[in-house]
Amino acid sequence: MGGAVTGSGVKILGVVNVTADSFSDGGKFLDVDAALAHARKLVADGADIVDIGGESTRPGAHRVDEETEAGRVVPVIAELARAGVPVSVDTMRSGVAAAAIEAGAAYVNDVSGGRADPQMAKVVAAADLPWILMHWRPLTERAGAGPYGPEDFTHRAGQTGAYRDVVGEVSGELLAQVDSAVAAGVDPDRLILDPGLGFAKSAEHNWELLRGLPTLLGLGFPVLVGASRKRFLGSLLAEHGEDRPPAGREIATAAVSALAAAAGVWGVRVHDPAASRDAIAVAQAWTGAEGEGHG
Repeated sequence: MGGAVTGSGVKILGVVNVTADSFSDGGKFLDVDAALAHARKLVADGADIVDIGGESTRPGAHRVDEETEAGRVVPVIAELARAGVPVSVDTMRSGVAAAAIEAGAAYVNDVSGGRADPQMAKVVAAADLPWILMHWRPLTERAGAGPYGPEDFTHRAGQTGAYRDVVGEVSGELLAQVDSAVAAGVDPDRLILDPGLGFAKSAEHNWELLRGLPTLLGLGFPVLVGASRKRFLGSLLAEHGEDRPPAGREIATAAVSALAAAAGVWGVRVHDPAASRDAIAVAQAWTGAEGEGHG
């Protein structure tokens, strides 16, 4: 599976947060012109796809309404699409996804994995676009069927899910999300899986998932890894009891990108494409996989 979204080499998704409160760069690109300028720089630095988000998902972030979220991302997506830049919309809302697709978005990146909005699968199926399903276990599991609401996917710093076997459980839950998407009419060849590093997961959970990439890849779908500047890297690089700030985590991010590429992932989602591009080139030369498709 996944043939419709494979390609040459590892895809680099460059992050543009058109938000006021993202953990790494909140407020820097809230203005449309600033967001466009940053997106163009990401492309110049090697991003294959620009991932545009209008709502922060950092721990403790406050939700914005749908109109505000769409108003942030749609003008940026429209302008980039007109310029021929492949764009992904990072949203949990089907209405925002539909508006972004109409503006020219070529991918939908849903951190709830389709569980926050039951209409998302229908929107993606109708558009026949690649859909990135991320794993994010709600902190309170409910008995019975039915969609989760966005409030189920909020979390505070330090809150994590309880796992006995994080790789096995994340794999199983991702496959359940795949089943739900396919049942709603989504082409399975359009699905990309993301293990959701840092989303209600501890540092050790994240490392176990990275070590478990062969298992995740063995599910038969392309895999996206999003480790860029995340807290578990800051904790790894802590000095004198203080986590390394987000801006100082780029070398560690690039190292993750290189190792993920060597493992065979479809893509990496990063804030600094240039660093990861170079690291991936080294990994591919080392493994003899230069120019080969992954996933």
